[in-house]
Amino acid sequence: MSDPVLRLSGITKGYNHGKPNEVTVLRGIDLQLARGEVVALVAPSGAGKSTLLHIAGLLDTPDAGTVEIGGIDMTGKQDGTRTAVRRRDVGFIYQFHHLLPEFSAVENIVLPQLANGIARSAALARAMELLDQVGVAPRADHRPAALSGGEQQRVAFCRALANSPKLLLADEPTGNLDPETSETVFAALMALVRNTGLSALIATHNLELAARMDRQIRLDQGILSAN
Repeated sequence: MSDPVLRLSGITKGYNHGKPNEVTVLRGIDLQLARGEVVALVAPSGAGKSTLLHIAGLLDTPDAGTVEIGGIDMTGKQDGTRTAVRRRDVGFIYQFHHLLPEFSAVENIVLPQLANGIARSAALARAMELLDQVGVAPRADHRPAALSGGEQQRVAFCRALANSPKLLLADEPTGNLDPETSETVFAALMALVRNTGLSALIATHNLELAARMDRQIRLDQGILSAN
């Protein structure tokens, strides 16, 4: 059996250490994501889901526990190594698209590939392929301000997948959209994930969307459990 794409073991995280207002956000989190698995992370506001996603994606470090990506233990790795693994193996999607406003849709997808050493022609072909999959290719040359909210978020999905990561981490990816647009965008996201076969951990408040993923887990008061 192959290693899971993501393995979290005994993850603990707190803030304001040693002070009267010390807060423990994560309490001994254990989690595995198999290859090709899409998991819904359901949590109330303030439960620590963003902290968990940041630790899983090597943007933050736990106080205790280990993070493995693709079978590689990242504990104690230098910042340069963490950055390289994050750039190569992890894609991030947020509630707000965070596209670069001065660049077109296609350029927003080309840029992370150039940063990863991909030739511009190949990066452009990859960007257009992804935009076509989510139905935004006709708008490739438009800047974000000229795109609808749903189009902007679909471009953000493509940017997250530009470097063909092993792991996708999404924090409320449809949380800023109206219900109809949310459905369209979620369908596009799931199609992208299934077509590429990557693993995904998707935080959402939407229980209907969560039910359409492979399984659900719940984070509450720092404890992770099956939902």
